[in-house]
Amino acid sequence: MRRRFNCRFALVVAGVVSLVVPAAATSAFAAGDARTVVDVELLGEVVVPTGTTFGGTEIGGLSSITFDHARDTYHVLSDDQGNRNGDPVRYYTVAIDLADGSFDDGDLDFLDVTQLFEDKKTPFAPGGLDPEGFVLGRDGFFMSSEGNIFADPIIDPFIRRYNRNGRVTATLPVPDKYIPNGVDHGVRFNLAFESLNLTPDGRTLVTAGEGALFQDGTASTFDEGSLARILEYDVHRRTPVAEYVYEVDPWAEPSAIFGVNGIVEVLPIDDAGTMLVMERSFSVGGVLGGGTGNVVVIHEISTSGASDVLDEDALFDGGSPIAFTPVSKRTVFAFDDLGIPIDNIEGMTFGPRLPDGRQSLVIVSDNNFSPGQFTQFIVLALDIEPAS
Repeated sequence: MRRRFNCRFALVVAGVVSLVVPAAATSAFAAGDARTVVDVELLGEVVVPTGTTFGGTEIGGLSSITFDHARDTYHVLSDDQGNRNGDPVRYYTVAIDLADGSFDDGDLDFLDVTQLFEDKKTPFAPGGLDPEGFVLGRDGFFMSSEGNIFADPIIDPFIRRYNRNGRVTATLPVPDKYIPNGVDHGVRFNLAFESLNLTPDGRTLVTAGEGALFQDGTASTFDEGSLARILEYDVHRRTPVAEYVYEVDPWAEPSAIFGVNGIVEVLPIDDAGTMLVMERSFSVGGVLGGGTGNVVVIHEISTSGASDVLDEDALFDGGSPIAFTPVSKRTVFAFDDLGIPIDNIEGMTFGPRLPDGRQSLVIVSDNNFSPGQFTQFIVLALDIEPAS
């Protein structure tokens, strides 16, 4: 199953809120610093049926994936809040064979499962977190949780560092603007730290709100987009250092029951502020995404020329947006072009270089442990070149 998608002349996506002069949002990087995706090819997909088990646990809820270069394996976080069937909060270690330049049945193997703890030895209480982002750095894993504004008391979002045995080794401070009161401040339900990744030099940890904070305007609808924040941490100091605004698109399809669109993953491709951002729209009753209602698009963004809003508690003042320049944004890949059913895709990571020198991109879906959904691994090959 191979299909090639050239994006050298991909359309620049218009912002959903006209807040700035367009040219200011599309300024280029310094010569030689930035890189850009110019071509994408599908190498294949492997589907794991819902209900499949490994190591005494049910495989499912795979919300994030990270590549372990040293061991040539991947670690995949399960979005299991510890309250399903007695399975613990956990991550899986898997092997993916891309040696022949393709991805087919037989190229995916689950190798291990590791429990994640509340601290150094205490298991998470059932429903005590909403695990979403997961990335391996030099000093261990980082994991993000969306929290839960409907819990009593409210469970705040967090980002923590873990060792390979699933024990906490550090907690990163979350800016007060993200801490929810459940009414008009902080993250909305299920729209918090869905994403988590590192820059190639390992010095900057990047996450994002899936959608707007309460004080940053409305969540996305079919008619309007939303404003999300991309937050950067200095890994060594473990402190926030910069924050940028990303314009989330409206829903891809209308729904009278439920719809959502937001950032599900952010993946830096260089150390100069170029990143891949994956947006996933879902509409109940939708017919896109091969009939699943999931419409997933990968955009390439640049923080160059964008406003740093780290010191801004709110993006709206008196009902009107404050002045800022969002990140630039262009589409590089739309999963609906594949012509196959697309599930609830949430995670992506760069894998190894392929035999022909291209960069592999490995993607995974969260099936919500639903019998009507499936766990999906997809591998793309990217041509990445210096930006002109």
